[in-house]
Amino acid sequence: MNRRALLKNLALATPAAWLPSVVAGLNWSPLAPAAAGPFQPTWNSLARYQTPEWFRDAKFGLWAHWGPQCQPERGDWYARGMYQEGSDQYKFHCEKYGHPSKFGFKDVLNEWKAEEWNPDELLALYKKAGARYFVCLANHHDNFDLYNSTHQPWNSTRLGPKKDLVGGWAKAAKKQGLRFGVSVHAAHTWSWLEVAQRADKNGPLAGVPYDGNVTAEAGQGKWWQGYDPQALYAQNHPLSQNSLDNGMIHRQWDWGNGVTPPSREYCEKFYNRTIELLDKYEPDLVYFDDTALPLWPVSDAGLRIAAHMYNASTQRHGGRNEAVITGKILTPDQRKCLVWDIERGQSNEIEPLPWQTDTCLGQWHYDRRIYANRGYKSAQTVIHTLVDVVSKNGNLLVSVPVRGNGTIDDQERAIVEGIAAWMQVNGESIYGTRPWKIFGEGPAQQAAAALSAQGFNEGKGKPFGAEDIRYVTKKKTLYATALGWPASGRLLLKALAVGGPHFAGKVRQVELLGAPGKLQFEHTQDGLAVVLPAQKPNAIAYALRIMPA
Repeated sequence: MNRRALLKNLALATPAAWLPSVVAGLNWSPLAPAAAGPFQPTWNSLARYQTPEWFRDAKFGLWAHWGPQCQPERGDWYARGMYQEGSDQYKFHCEKYGHPSKFGFKDVLNEWKAEEWNPDELLALYKKAGARYFVCLANHHDNFDLYNSTHQPWNSTRLGPKKDLVGGWAKAAKKQGLRFGVSVHAAHTWSWLEVAQRADKNGPLAGVPYDGNVTAEAGQGKWWQGYDPQALYAQNHPLSQNSLDNGMIHRQWDWGNGVTPPSREYCEKFYNRTIELLDKYEPDLVYFDDTALPLWPVSDAGLRIAAHMYNASTQRHGGRNEAVITGKILTPDQRKCLVWDIERGQSNEIEPLPWQTDTCLGQWHYDRRIYANRGYKSAQTVIHTLVDVVSKNGNLLVSVPVRGNGTIDDQERAIVEGIAAWMQVNGESIYGTRPWKIFGEGPAQQAAAALSAQGFNEGKGKPFGAEDIRYVTKKKTLYATALGWPASGRLLLKALAVGGPHFAGKVRQVELLGAPGKLQFEHTQDGLAVVLPAQKPNAIAYALRIMPA
């Protein structure tokens, strides 16, 4: 692609104020070879993308958002929080490991051994729970690759567990017949770990720098001798504007608002690491924790990665692209190029294009306090979210937090088993379905909370109840799932009213999944009134199979 074409493409989704810094970086030169094919690294070319049917049919995925930040078992973003003086994680770190000037994040990952990790056992459980795809963490904002990376020496095959974790997950997923995905977050290390350049403002070590600027020379005689901490921390650059404001990272997530521009070398290293990940493990799905694509709009690395993945998938599948790439905070045009991902939240309407919600049973990185306080999402919450999301043309990806040692705890296992019990009976109302004319009815949708940034409206609306119904179709069958059990024993589906705008035909038969026999019903101008059996088939949600005449 020539210079003029690249400039035009960048301008399609780039605020004008950022263009000077974009133009200044046009001398980027990729090292890893890109796959040839119909997709070019431009938004216009990626707009040819069509979401594969496997993803549209799968509906439900489980995720192991697991890496070295799970080792302390103190919650999300530990590698950042441990350098924020006075924070909970900072205090915990000083008590457990020592001051971050003496024991930094590089030393935490050296403690991580993943000694009880059994991917085959976990993936068999997740298959039983009804997951049709599985996603593992390939790297996080901490910049540690969890695979055999030749471009990042700080990786799990050489340090920490000394295992190819992505390779192990991929093999186990294939064994269970699950589609395999990876999540890639490392594009943001550049600014996310700027906290490691700080020093305490108070106390006996005030002014003593944390280890964010430590160099390879300081490793002589230490466990990390021969490794350059700057290849991990990526902090050989000035701090971004207002970097001492802990909330600034969120306002600079799209590489604006005064962030120090990432270097060409940083962008190209990320590109090469990601291309190697895609080529070695051939994932069906890549989740990017980025606004649109990684490093966009200050680099076209993300565009080149997307084109490569789509072209490589097209080559592997005989001219059919089976790849899925998810991105956050997408413009309408960008949603044609990628699958829109909403973090911890749901759309409030049927989306014209397939999308995904991602959420977690607890914190993204394992937090032992949630276990102690019994604070996980219930199986019911997961299923209600799934039913709601599927009715709006979406998929649900749920992370089950993994302990540092590679296991899940007994509470999480019970939740997954609860999901499994419901899905084994009611899965036909989920898999392979498509949205109906409306997604549902009931009071919850009238009180739904709006999305904020990349999502975050989860749990902010009115709780679901028996009047909240969600609809989907599969061929000629209509499924209506009630998210509660009516005290009267009668369920009224108002959207199916005779003479109403949504359902013009007659109903021949109604069944409740998990209960024997046909149900009695009355079809009137008020709706479809269904008499439920005396006993509930489960305690979560109730899927009706409605057959038209």
